[in-house]
Amino acid sequence: MVNSSRAVTRVFVVIAPSFNLAATMGFIDPFRAANYLDGRPYFSWEFVSETGGFCVASNGAEVNTVALGEIAAAAADIVVVSTSWTPEKHLTAKTGNALRHWARAGTTLGSLDTGAFILAQAGLLSGRRATVHYEHIDAFQELYPDIDVVENLFVLDGNRITCCGGSASVDFGLQVLQGIYGSALANAAARYIFHDRLRGPSDMQQPEGSEPLGATVPAKLRAAIQVMEANLEDPMPVPEICRKAGISHRQLDRLFATYIKKTPALYYRDIRLDRARGLVTQTELPIAEVAMASGFASQVHFSRAYKERFGLPPSRDRVEGRVPFEFRAWPMHRKPAG
Repeated sequence: MVNSSRAVTRVFVVIAPSFNLAATMGFIDPFRAANYLDGRPYFSWEFVSETGGFCVASNGAEVNTVALGEIAAAAADIVVVSTSWTPEKHLTAKTGNALRHWARAGTTLGSLDTGAFILAQAGLLSGRRATVHYEHIDAFQELYPDIDVVENLFVLDGNRITCCGGSASVDFGLQVLQGIYGSALANAAARYIFHDRLRGPSDMQQPEGSEPLGATVPAKLRAAIQVMEANLEDPMPVPEICRKAGISHRQLDRLFATYIKKTPALYYRDIRLDRARGLVTQTELPIAEVAMASGFASQVHFSRAYKERFGLPPSRDRVEGRVPFEFRAWPMHRKPAG
């Protein structure tokens, strides 16, 4: 709804260690542009953390913050939580109480990247639609089955707004700007920051049939992969995948050899293990449940395959895989050559 009174919209951005700096600043930048272009304070914003002072982002940059205790009782129009790795570590009693206080006051609560985990832990997304970065969607679904998690760029569900992060945070900020102050100002801000197309809530994190650098894979191969991705918990035999994708087994083998450099069966196993790794490192689900959720009937077989792919068993990865992002080697836990 357009704010015709042009009152200042007060925004608090609650960040935690290892937050994504680009996503956080991308969200704020349309507000900065709007203020500059019209020479009036449409928005004000403050960066907030649990303890205040400098908070280190995942790229090593530091942002100076206000302590949560200093502003927890203050009125805000929008409060957005921005986290990245290990979001489950950041919901303290103080943070939860502050978020619930703002919720009771009617404040719009939002999130960037994995910030929806914090809102969900605080009980503030129950029965709502939400999104997180695609890498964390499986874990979010397992942890919060009462929340309708989708793989959209962002979700606007009343006074709960969530965004997957990355460059989508700019679209998210522009959408907020447009909703409060109208299209003319949002368009001007978008032009000023060279954002030539506003993606909306219906846009997906991974659009079908497109690659950022223009490379494409054949439609039949893409269809087969989509069948696999839709059946991770109950794996399909490869012949059934071929039938659903409308391709012969021989042709599928040839396409995988050309474009993926793996057999279909190995690729299918690996994407199930990738899902398992997210559940191992991002949730506290028992390893046996992770195995079943990833399509492995035997926990022994699962642990053996997991170690083969990642170089260490799931029980150990659950501990070592939670190392803060800035201290990680990438890719992690690849076995030494030879």
